[in-house]
Amino acid sequence: MVNWFWRRRPPARVLRLRARGDLGDARRVDFAELAPDVSTFLGQAAYLQLGYFETLGRLVRATPGLGEKEAISLAAGRALAKHRRLVDLIRDRVGDPTDAMEPFREQLDEFRGKTIGARPRETMLAVLITAGMLDDFYLALSSSYGEVGRRVERILGESSDREQIEEILRDTISSDEEWRDLLSMWARRLVGDTLLVARSALVPERLATDEKRIEPVFTALMAAHSRRMDELGLNS
Repeated sequence: MVNWFWRRRPPARVLRLRARGDLGDARRVDFAELAPDVSTFLGQAAYLQLGYFETLGRLVRATPGLGEKEAISLAAGRALAKHRRLVDLIRDRVGDPTDAMEPFREQLDEFRGKTIGARPRETMLAVLITAGMLDDFYLALSSSYGEVGRRVERILGESSDREQIEEILRDTISSDEEWRDLLSMWARRLVGDTLLVARSALVPERLATDEKRIEPVFTALMAAHSRRMDELGLNS
C-alpha cells in the first residue's frame, strides 16, 4: 500500500487528476519525403533526452524514499548519457548543438510541463509513456538518415534503465485500486499530447497528402504503448 502521501490517515481518500494548466512494420515505412532535415531530427531527439533528464532530476528531489531516488537517478543518468551522445553526433555532422536544439526548446518545454503530475507517481508514469512512445517514433524515423540514422538508432536502442521505475509503479498499481484508476486516466491524457509531438516532427506540408503512409507508424506506436500499459497493470 502506498503510504508516503497520506500522513494523517484521513477518513476518506479521493485521488483526482489536477486540472490541466517494438514497432514491427512501422520501421519499414518510407519516411523520406516526410522526414525533416537532419539538423531538425537530431536537434529534436537530443532535446527530448535532455527533457527526460530534467524531469527525472526533478523527480529525485520530490521523492522521499532513498530506494526510489536511486531508481529514478539511474534512469536520469541514462537519459543524460544519450543526450550527450546525440550532442556529439550533432557537433560531428551538423554544427553547433545549441543552434540545432534551440528552435524546439519552447515547444518541447511546454509539452514537458504538461507531463509533470501533481504527485511523483504521475510524473514517473509520464516519463515512461512519453519517452517510450517518442523513442519508438524516432527509432522509426531514423531509417531516413543513412549512417547518421543508424548511429541514432544505436543510441536510442540502448537500455533506458527505467525498469526499476516500472517496478515501483507496478507495486503501486497492484496494491491500490484507486491509484490504478487515477494512473489509467493520467495515461490516457498524456497519449494525445505525445502523438502531437511526434506528428510535429514531420514535414507539415506533406502530412495531409501522406496520411495513409504514416498511419501504420502511429498504429504501431499505440500498440506498443498498449503493451507497456498492460505490463504495468493499467488500462490503455
